[in-house]
Amino acid sequence: MATRAVAIVGTTASGKSRLAMDVAVAAGDVDIVSVDSMAVYRQLDIATAKPSTTDQALVPHHLIDLLEPWEECTMSLFQAAARSAMVGVEEQSRISLLVGGTGLYHRAVIDDLEIPGRYPEVRASLEAALVDELALARLYEHLTELDPDAAGRIEPGNERRIIRALEVTLGSGRPFSSFGPGLETYPPSEITQIGLLLESQVVDEAIERRVDGWLEEGLLDEVQRLLDDPRGLSMTARQAIGYREVASYLGGSCGLREAREAIVARTRAFARRQRAWFRRDPRVLWCEPDSIRGQLEAALAGIRLAGEVED
Repeated sequence: MATRAVAIVGTTASGKSRLAMDVAVAAGDVDIVSVDSMAVYRQLDIATAKPSTTDQALVPHHLIDLLEPWEECTMSLFQAAARSAMVGVEEQSRISLLVGGTGLYHRAVIDDLEIPGRYPEVRASLEAALVDELALARLYEHLTELDPDAAGRIEPGNERRIIRALEVTLGSGRPFSSFGPGLETYPPSEITQIGLLLESQVVDEAIERRVDGWLEEGLLDEVQRLLDDPRGLSMTARQAIGYREVASYLGGSCGLREAREAIVARTRAFARRQRAWFRRDPRVLWCEPDSIRGQLEAALAGIRLAGEVED
């Protein structure tokens, strides 16, 4: 795996992407590698906080708009795409700046995790079992019995991840949580990880502003266009924050204010999980907003110096 890389981690709405752009523009030899499970989808632009076309013209971006909305994104697909992108960046004597908040995908790239196989027949059987509103709860309870470690890291309402964990556990005959060295193991990594540290209240307020911005930018129209496409949304894409809630509103299941509050609440819950996930990693160097840019620039300078020494 390419090692000329630095990663910025932290919660959603913390300002990671803006910081990455500022550093990359100033550096001139940096590409941005998005580590976001939803930014991989074309047409899901607003509520994924995808970089603007202007930003993408200023700095090369990778792992954005890889798939159509009806296609599934798997961790193995993402990991392979990230490896390819980072090797390509390194071959041009440039540096990859990893930015995003999808913790599991981040670990798959940073630690080269072992990705379990696919078991289509098992998956089809599990999906067929989703016959009513209580079915997902029953599947989650089954996962808790078979693999409590995996269940403890998955939201009870996350259909995609529950089915995937059960698919692997039942199909392989070993717990989903047993693959690789384990997510609780943090081996040495040549990729420096720098965390942006913000108070929870600051993030919560930023989330509320962000959600209101999405609605003003036309999120309702974007979701309606996706719903109008007969090919539909994949199971992965349907989980995207903002899209599921707006789809409920457009379908008449709730009012717009209720949908907006649901997006805010779900985003804040997501931020709390991100904070807990990244704070468990002892390899992350946490920085306040006024000092993180200096740390990033120092890490980039270290990579350049190491390259000069090797030459």
